[in-house]
Amino acid sequence: MKRRDATGVSEILEEDEVSAVLRDTFYGGKSGKRSRAKPKKPKQTKPDHYDVICISLYKEDLAQLDKMVAKLKKQGHRRISRSALIRFALDQVDTGDFPRAY
Repeated sequence: MKRRDATGVSEILEEDEVSAVLRDTFYGGKSGKRSRAKPKKPKQTKPDHYDVICISLYKEDLAQLDKMVAKLKKQGHRRISRSALIRFALDQVDTGDFPRAY
């Protein structure tokens, strides 16, 4: 059996070239990337008819709100949510009847 000479690669590539190939191909260099570039999606405009906000409520109030939403869903209001119920309540409230120490 013929013994192989281990100097084959070192005769073809220099150490700097081997490092560059490893860096670019295996360690994420930009020039060696093989995956296809994903097409950029056109930038969508954000809706301006609502804002996302954060409010704080007591846990008891959230539990009450969730019970009311669940009750409405059982009654057939499939698309009801916390937000929808709060919007409905805002439409119904009369600020003239609002107690001073709430």
